[in-house]
Amino acid sequence: MRDLESTRTILALFALLSFSSFSRAQDPADLKKELDAMKKEYADRVAQLESRIAALEKSTTPPSAATNAPAIAAPSNTQPSTESAGAGLPMPAKSLLSLVEDMQGQDQKKLQAETTSETTYVQLRDSDTRIEKLEAATKSFEFHGYFRSGYGLNERGGQQIAFQAPGAGAKFRLGNEAETYGEMIFVNNWINPKHDPDSAWLRTEVMIEANTTNSASFANFTNCANCNDQFRFREAFVQAGNILKSNPDAKFWAGERYYRRYHIDVDDFYILDMSGYGAGFEDLNVKVGKLAVAVLGGARPDIFTNIGNYAKGTLDVRLYSVKAPGGEAAFFFDYADAKGGTLTNGTQAGTLIPSNDGYSFGFRHTRTEFFGGFNSFAVGYSRGAASNLSTSLDDPSIFLKNTEKFLVTENLLIQPNDRFAIMPLFIYQRSHDGNPAHGWAQWISFGARPVFFLTKHFSLAAEPGFDRTTSANGTYNGWLRKFTFAPQIGAGREFFSRPVLRLFVTYANWSQGLRGFVGGTPYANRTSGLTYGVQAETWW
Repeated sequence: MRDLESTRTILALFALLSFSSFSRAQDPADLKKELDAMKKEYADRVAQLESRIAALEKSTTPPSAATNAPAIAAPSNTQPSTESAGAGLPMPAKSLLSLVEDMQGQDQKKLQAETTSETTYVQLRDSDTRIEKLEAATKSFEFHGYFRSGYGLNERGGQQIAFQAPGAGAKFRLGNEAETYGEMIFVNNWINPKHDPDSAWLRTEVMIEANTTNSASFANFTNCANCNDQFRFREAFVQAGNILKSNPDAKFWAGERYYRRYHIDVDDFYILDMSGYGAGFEDLNVKVGKLAVAVLGGARPDIFTNIGNYAKGTLDVRLYSVKAPGGEAAFFFDYADAKGGTLTNGTQAGTLIPSNDGYSFGFRHTRTEFFGGFNSFAVGYSRGAASNLSTSLDDPSIFLKNTEKFLVTENLLIQPNDRFAIMPLFIYQRSHDGNPAHGWAQWISFGARPVFFLTKHFSLAAEPGFDRTTSANGTYNGWLRKFTFAPQIGAGREFFSRPVLRLFVTYANWSQGLRGFVGGTPYANRTSGLTYGVQAETWW
């Protein structure tokens, strides 16, 4: 009986301690660990108890009964019933076995109830479910973006202004950006986030673009609409891939997006920018390279005709990743069509806008391994409605069908080691507005941005740049020179290492032929200027 009392006491203490430990656990992970430990300890105690019962039965059974009695089954995960386990035993042993099994059964029922209906267990189970869903959502969601921001002043004490030549398609950027600009990109992978090759994938991408004039942290000026913060929805499209088993790299898309732009970073110039609304496919393997075809469009809501807003549609065809001497070649062709009509708004209501079409074509050669960087050379020609190499619409004109543009660019990055990098560029553009009374406008630009890395996070950057522009009607003709010096704190020893913090001072001067066209009001009657300030820039 003392053994029985001891057994009951042990079981009672064990149940009390186990339940107390179970109820105290708050963290789901710790609770699970305690629960596993409790189960193991309970199984060990049961095994010890059954071993003691077997020894007790052996000592209380007469030799003759022991010979005739069936052996008690070895401990197992399946518990025998009271009748089968106690068959042939003397009454004291049967009573003891029955009492112990009742206690064991009650403890098992109690444990089962605690682990299936207790709030803590339910919370643990639900937490595991929520964690799994959160992990899946985290793997499917991506956040990318770009921003630059800072503040500067001009030498006269007013707000910083940017120095850009009239007729130039871009300006040298370093120390010459007077705005805060950002692009926030949100991507969700709905199907097959890892883009495993054995199944299709589907993703959406949304971009919000914003810029401010750095005039106030929240600009809401009632008398100057262009001075206020601006927000635009620049991307909203769906993309699907691995749809064609015979061509798994091919992708299909529809919506609004930045579309396969040719870009030079130092002056933020877009050689070809067909961003807009539409649909198409890309990365279709055609043996000699990859093919992309898209239909893209845009409209002018400020120009309303009898057939609706003045609009232009463009068929864009690209062949790229074509092997060429020294690198890869890419080719493009665009056909654009703008349907005319009769103006129904404004002071020119009733005026007929003629329909126009046009085309453009060109190629780009890229060498991806060039002294630690790359080299990119592009040539393009465009005419008519496609002459601006963009989906945007120029002002309608009877001369639009005769407009032309010829463009040559050279852009390279050289980084032979982790102490020095430089990005030079050259641009030549010649264009005609279609008016036979006007000549050809011309823009020539060249410059470079060298960066000297003194330590892992500190560098010195400079940017000399030169632009020469000539207008088609003789309004201006001259040159602009700009030089910037900028100490920087950055993320590493590469030209594109970001984020970066920089101080800058910028000096520019220009010829008499550009007086009044550079620097805005502060420099209307001057031919030189200076600005200084701070800027942060990053992308991810």
